[in-house]
Amino acid sequence: MELIKTLQQAIVHFADAENCRKFMIEMRWLDGVVRCPYCNSEKVTWLANAKVYRCYGDHAKQKFSLKIGTIFEDSAIGLEKWLPATWLLCNSKNGISSYELARAIGVTQKSAWFMLHRIRLAMRTRTFIKLGGPGTPVEVDETYVGGKAKNMHRNKIAEKGIKQGQGAKKVAVMGMLDRDSRQVRAKVIPNSRREVLQKEILETIEKGSTVYTDQWGGYHNLSEKQYVHETVDHLTEYVRARFTLRVSKTSGRYSSVD
Repeated sequence: MELIKTLQQAIVHFADAENCRKFMIEMRWLDGVVRCPYCNSEKVTWLANAKVYRCYGDHAKQKFSLKIGTIFEDSAIGLEKWLPATWLLCNSKNGISSYELARAIGVTQKSAWFMLHRIRLAMRTRTFIKLGGPGTPVEVDETYVGGKAKNMHRNKIAEKGIKQGQGAKKVAVMGMLDRDSRQVRAKVIPNSRREVLQKEILETIEKGSTVYTDQWGGYHNLSEKQYVHETVDHLTEYVRARFTLRVSKTSGRYSSVD
């Protein structure tokens, strides 16, 4: 692809849907061969009228767009606006406001604010796609972080509303590790219930990945959501095959070990 040096060139180039399609293929598949994000099959056909691909594999979702598995997924905004917005933010040394972006690409301020947050997240994590991929191992675990009430200042105890003899209110944190790319995603979550944990997995890990967890009930039925799910029972083991977790005796937290 030719080097785009100005915003005008970016807008003109990406206004063509075919240029957007070629750019996404070049970024996602280095060999230029489009593969299904669900089964990794190369038997796919481009449906020009619908602007989606169709996979001939035996699975439920046979049609997929080039936005599937990227930060552009689940957005009604087209690539002809997403790609110039990404170019503009990457080339703005002093940043750009949502109002300025809205004027530049012709969207509402709320849409521009939403786009900027997603693009900045991808820039911070150095990736515009989800963790994992077909057959790629991803480790997932959760923990609770927070100090003991007896070590807190009395003003902090009063602020948190901790009563005499009551433990400190800890914060739930969820972490995910892509074993191949070594990328880590960690996030504060409201609790460790099933709907919260699996929502984060669906939003962060590409379907078809091999997900390794412990046997906490919040991870049950992941295999029904198009993941290969492997577990370790910490009552009997911490190491099995490629899946290795080590528990710290002092903090009680798990860490990945090769």
